[in-house]
Amino acid sequence: MVSIRNKALQYLGRRDHSRQELAQKLAIAYPESSAEEINAVLDDFIERGWQSDARFAEQWVYFRSQRYGQQRLRHELQEKGVNSELIADALLQAIDNEIDTARQVWQKKFKAAPIDHQARGKQLRYLASRGFSLNVIYQVVGEADEFDGYNDDIDSI
Repeated sequence: MVSIRNKALQYLGRRDHSRQELAQKLAIAYPESSAEEINAVLDDFIERGWQSDARFAEQWVYFRSQRYGQQRLRHELQEKGVNSELIADALLQAIDNEIDTARQVWQKKFKAAPIDHQARGKQLRYLASRGFSLNVIYQVVGEADEFDGYNDDIDSI
């Protein structure tokens, strides 16, 4: 039990973990331990404030929202076992700057508006793979199209 506790502290010393993620790591590190022993350690950590799914979700969103959209962040947090209410609360901070983030990600990758339908599709798919919503994607790529006159060319066809 002491070694489980020490290992959990070691994991949390590196970065915050969700309860599920920490339980999985401890179960792998100590296969002879029962789930009750691991849960007892985790319950103690939560009671002391050493582990918090809410804090983990906020930090996850803060650091990863610079490169990814809300859909991807939501999916990643769900995979890590974070409660959907905590996810929604954490994502509130990323709502305001999602368009700016998508614009920065797009500019870093492409630097120019699409020249044809194939290039436009590639740009749309790239932003979608980063977890941005369709509204945000169309807004970012649409701004680039308007800036370079791409929409004018399409309308004249």
